[in-house]
Amino acid sequence: MALTENPPDKLFAVRCPLLAHWVIVMKSGTVAIVGRANVGKSTLLNALLKEKVAIVSDKPQTTRRRILGVAHLPGAQVVLLDTPGLHQPQHLLNKRMIRTALDTMREADLLYVMVEATGPPERWDRFVIEQARDAVQASGKPAFLLINKVDLVHKASVLPLIETYRTLNDWTEIIPLSARTGVNLDRLVELTVKVLPEGEPLYDQETLTDQTMRTLAAELIREKVLEQTRDEVPYSIAVEIDEFKEEDTLARIAATVLVEKESHKGIIIGKRGDRLKAVGTRARLDMERLFGMKVFLQLWVKVRPGWREDERKLDELGY
Repeated sequence: MALTENPPDKLFAVRCPLLAHWVIVMKSGTVAIVGRANVGKSTLLNALLKEKVAIVSDKPQTTRRRILGVAHLPGAQVVLLDTPGLHQPQHLLNKRMIRTALDTMREADLLYVMVEATGPPERWDRFVIEQARDAVQASGKPAFLLINKVDLVHKASVLPLIETYRTLNDWTEIIPLSARTGVNLDRLVELTVKVLPEGEPLYDQETLTDQTMRTLAAELIREKVLEQTRDEVPYSIAVEIDEFKEEDTLARIAATVLVEKESHKGIIIGKRGDRLKAVGTRARLDMERLFGMKVFLQLWVKVRPGWREDERKLDELGY
């Protein structure tokens, strides 16, 4: 804590009568971003960090692991934990994803429960809310309901939705917002800092995410495959980094896209290799922007039947 004669503009501060000074209080804590698949959790994480650390797509189940991002604010550090969307598990991979989300929900200091403004609560919205209610009752932690994608609906439709969700849980705050356009994100940050516990920063000032460059490279490749494919293919792929070497201002990366069926291999490679080449080019450009160096990227596609049910392979892939 620090002392100052005048109240600061953008720091959390309290008046200390005995000292007749304003005491600047450091706030620091973890926030779990939870919700059903495809409600915009990763988009919110990237928007709050003002940096892309989580891949996004219009495909459900894009996020497969917990992704940590650190927002460094004046007088506060907010550690954001993006989680896989809750959904009906069909494979061991999906079961692990759901367990990750539920564990993170229990461990965090604050919950962001995300839903969409585009319709009434769905089955998995209600499931997430039930899990959040249990976590709050067990620990007394605050929970914010975030109604995302308000940019896609008429303003008049949001108020009835707020009233519907208000009956489902005793929310600390209900905040309509748009992670994509930034509507109400400043308000979200302000309210978040208010409820976080006092404490020293959990991470140093240089930390943005806990993901390694290898992990980020694999995820960026997978994102580009998701953009290029449809139907069942996106759910059955994974990316392994076979080689990652840094040479001054150049990164040499070799990676393999795993698929479960021979037909999927052909889809990803494309006619005369055009689709795989497009995936590699787009992933390389994103890596160069994020890593701040030139990237030489080589890609292969390999069939690995049943990898989503393979305990050892899931461990190797970090799932």
